[in-house]
Amino acid sequence: MPLSSGFAAPEYQAVRALFESFLGDDPEYSAQLAVYQSGNKVLDLSGGPHLASDSITGAYSCTKGVAAFVIGLLVQDGLLDLDRPVAHYWPEFAAHGKGAITVRHALSHRAGLLGVEGGFALSEFTTAGAAGRLAATAPLWRPGATFGYHALTIGILMEEICRRVTGSTLQELYDARIRVPLGVDFFLGLPEDEEPRYRDVLYDVDPLQPWLDPLGLDGLNGNAAVSTVMELPNHRVIREHGMSSAGGVGSADGLARLYAAATTGLDGGESFLSAETVRTMSEEQVWGLDRASGLDNAFAIVFMKPHPSRNFGSHRAFGHEGANAALGFADPAYDLAYGYIPGRQEEGRTPGRAHRLAHAVRQAAGTARHVPAAAHTRE
Repeated sequence: MPLSSGFAAPEYQAVRALFESFLGDDPEYSAQLAVYQSGNKVLDLSGGPHLASDSITGAYSCTKGVAAFVIGLLVQDGLLDLDRPVAHYWPEFAAHGKGAITVRHALSHRAGLLGVEGGFALSEFTTAGAAGRLAATAPLWRPGATFGYHALTIGILMEEICRRVTGSTLQELYDARIRVPLGVDFFLGLPEDEEPRYRDVLYDVDPLQPWLDPLGLDGLNGNAAVSTVMELPNHRVIREHGMSSAGGVGSADGLARLYAAATTGLDGGESFLSAETVRTMSEEQVWGLDRASGLDNAFAIVFMKPHPSRNFGSHRAFGHEGANAALGFADPAYDLAYGYIPGRQEEGRTPGRAHRLAHAVRQAAGTARHVPAAAHTRE
């Protein structure tokens, strides 16, 4: 008797077998996994005691990748120039020598704005208050000289740039242009009537949080004012407003469908991003030792890129993982779009389950076969 519910196309049965091996090995393991190839759903599985097929839950920093598609639309529409200074759109941002920081710097973790002294209150993430405090902050390094993961502040930067450019919130644009018309089951701002579907993320107490120095890089980046970032999507106020750094909630199918809609289109239709915009947004900007985490990292515009210790796809892949080891990405080399969300926090770096499943998906798609990425993509 299958341990998972859902379906897998014949060529993806080995992926299902791997997923079910995880379920068999750990009775507390719960997860959703979805894959689209060439815009068609080829796998949609769920299993375990904590997540059903229709459940939605927190995906933490996968939210950054979701929000980045709105930034991609602004670039595509000619409203946002990645090489203009942020202060061109947001004049107050120029304080403390930040006038030369470009949008490209800010959205590839090079601005040196990991946080603010004292941290942000939860309420600040639901208003423009956090942006005002960030604009008044001096950078921690000469902008562009190095990079460090802006775990929470990159969401603030995306949201305020979007407000300044369009007059609308990033969340409003996401709903109007992406989520609603494309039927994407991932929310930046969860409506009240969807709340019954939400399942709290299960996590162990973070042993590092009490040791964070509020004035150190770790404390600034982890927002030491909050007891642990793992609690964020479990707060109704956070998921209601959909903070674009870590407050998104949804299903694995929602993540996979979004990446497919952006890159290959759905069911033979056009993608909402052109091939040129996909190249622009997914071009690697930085790689090496992350100043904030002390680990190796690689980033495009907002999106994570694969590298040896986070080997989730081909060199053309781009996406984002979350603190609970959720993962969403597109891999144009295989015309793949992938979504994975566990019910309980896991280890997110290789050889985590998300990466093992992603490797199996690539094998199923045919590692020796190259499918042209432009087959359904707008030019």
